[in-house]
Amino acid sequence: MRIDIDKESCVGAGQCALTAPGVFTQDDDGLSALLPGREDGGGDPMVREAVRVCPVGAIAVTAP
Repeated sequence: MRIDIDKESCVGAGQCALTAPGVFTQDDDGLSALLPGREDGGGDPMVREAVRVCPVGAIAVTAP
């Protein structure tokens, strides 16, 4: 899978980092970011839940 974060839409709610902390973090500006080496989600089953709980729909998951 491929994970894309729309930095223009992200409001820094942090729900992604709370839901899938093994994949998402927040950058110095408080916006969503992927942990290094986790750009493909690393098989974490909570990635799709993180997409679902994002209040502004800033995260997209697509097939490789």
